[in-house]
Amino acid sequence: MVPRASYEQVIAESQKILDMIAKKELTPEERAWVVEETVRGFRDHVNPGFLEYRKSVSTDYTAVEWDDRGVTFKDVHGKVFIDCLGGYGIYNCGHRHPKVMAAVINQLERQALHSQELLDPLRAMLAKLVADITPGDLQYSFFTNSGTESIEGAMKLARLHTGRKAYVAAVNAFHGKSMGSLSLTSKSVFRKPYLPLLAPVHHVPFGDADALEKVLSSCAFVGEDVAAVVLEPVQGEGGVHVAPDGYLPRVRELCDRYGALLVLDEVQTGMGRTGKMFACEHWDVVPDILCLGKAFGGGVMPIGAFVSTAEIWEEMTPNPFLHTTTFGGNPIACAAAIAAINVILEEKLYEKAAVVGDYFLRGLRVLADRYPQVCQEARGLGLMLGVEYRTNELGYEVAKGLFENGVLVAGTLINAKTIRFEPPLTIEKEEVDTVLNILESVYQKVARSMG
Repeated sequence: MVPRASYEQVIAESQKILDMIAKKELTPEERAWVVEETVRGFRDHVNPGFLEYRKSVSTDYTAVEWDDRGVTFKDVHGKVFIDCLGGYGIYNCGHRHPKVMAAVINQLERQALHSQELLDPLRAMLAKLVADITPGDLQYSFFTNSGTESIEGAMKLARLHTGRKAYVAAVNAFHGKSMGSLSLTSKSVFRKPYLPLLAPVHHVPFGDADALEKVLSSCAFVGEDVAAVVLEPVQGEGGVHVAPDGYLPRVRELCDRYGALLVLDEVQTGMGRTGKMFACEHWDVVPDILCLGKAFGGGVMPIGAFVSTAEIWEEMTPNPFLHTTTFGGNPIACAAAIAAINVILEEKLYEKAAVVGDYFLRGLRVLADRYPQVCQEARGLGLMLGVEYRTNELGYEVAKGLFENGVLVAGTLINAKTIRFEPPLTIEKEEVDTVLNILESVYQKVARSMG
């Protein structure tokens, strides 16, 4: 058992940390202390598994991030990384965008959290903006702290509106890891330790509308009508698979026919990531419920949302306390989200994602064709891109090589067969060229090692 410190020691240690946070520059001794304390803290008080994971995917598992700006971040020793992971889709506005930072600081100086009883203005104002930018007749928003909470809320709303119990999700889907959202997530490695989960939930192959129709029809026949079909327009954790053309419009039609709600998980694809403000706009499909998270907070604050129509929201109106959260939609988070909407629209980052994403994907495909012994395929939409490698081991070698040369990417949490490239939408073509040049040098090294 790790020995506990006294209150006096805790006060002294916490003050040392606060003093460290306030410093612009650290001495070599202070940097070493930060690394030592970080590793010790993860080992003894967070989860030592993270240290083993980091050791397996990088050349320096003690790399400790310290500050960030634009499309880069630095570790505590000052090494600069081009961020091609983007926090799995958090940093659409870039790292610490000045307008988002200013909104948060200004709100923090006025009020940090709301009383929970009076009407809080920024929540109302943000909800109006969300209604303005989302497709179709989506009108009402409930603000959460994360994407998985947004999915949980959507599941509850679908059940409340339809009176039905069943859900349909896709194979390779990822919707979160809380008990409800995990029921929709399909990876067995995440699900098995917690079985049985929420039932009934049916999983069908992604992109196969015929399979979905069979399940909806069968469920209706046996009296197990489906409350909602929940899908990602582009599967992120599942390997960056884009919905085939015609698939989502057909899903929309099937949901209408069988009385199921269509819930689109845009936690990762929303806020301009795929070249449209929301990915569903590529296919002119309007969901019944839209889920947001990740980049919704401008890369500064955690905030998510589930958004729906006035008709579906009616069941929430008589008793608004049916679904609540203490911190969801707090003033600081709402300020960040308002600023994020402003930045993405004003700077037209969704258009930039389309243009730069197309440029990046072309470059990735050229390299994939040039090194077929390493790469299998490059795919994606906007700046949500993925490269699939011949084996998981090759993917790991590529991720390690990129990290060693100052480019951060990641696989799909437990698998590196597909590596994700999700940089901030503020990335320039020149920075993409730098990444592609480094990637080619890594491919050359990996190819040579194969003999």
